[in-house]
Amino acid sequence: MPITRDNLIHAAKSLCIDFASKKDPDTLMTHFSVTHQCVAYEHGLPILAPFLGRHFVGHDGVRDYFKSIASVLSFERMEFSEYIVDVEVQKVSVKGRARFTWLSTEQSWDEIFTYVLDFDDDCKVTDYQVWADTGAAYLASKGQLGAS
Repeated sequence: MPITRDNLIHAAKSLCIDFASKKDPDTLMTHFSVTHQCVAYEHGLPILAPFLGRHFVGHDGVRDYFKSIASVLSFERMEFSEYIVDVEVQKVSVKGRARFTWLSTEQSWDEIFTYVLDFDDDCKVTDYQVWADTGAAYLASKGQLGAS
């Protein structure tokens, strides 16, 4: 059965809803491919945060990515919009926004970020890429967010 725009939108929205609802990593992993090696990659310099600039490969790696985020960040009011679908390459881009807090310093910031999700023929994620405000995360981790 060919992949449709509706299939891809539904798959992307399902993952985003589960992430925004703070589902556990095992639940999030149900959205990832079992027929292809999956990868999570959040763009940025690795020295800025433990989850940046590293390829988290395979199911265990992607699960570790989600655990790494949860170990240092919390978020609230996460929402997603502007889903852009390319059926030919089985890819969805989506804009997200949320208020993040670095747990150890309790510093918070509002952020807009982007996901690019690649899907296999079963509409499961193979590649999960994130572009976000790495500078705010770094400053919050050092307790310097908003410092002049």
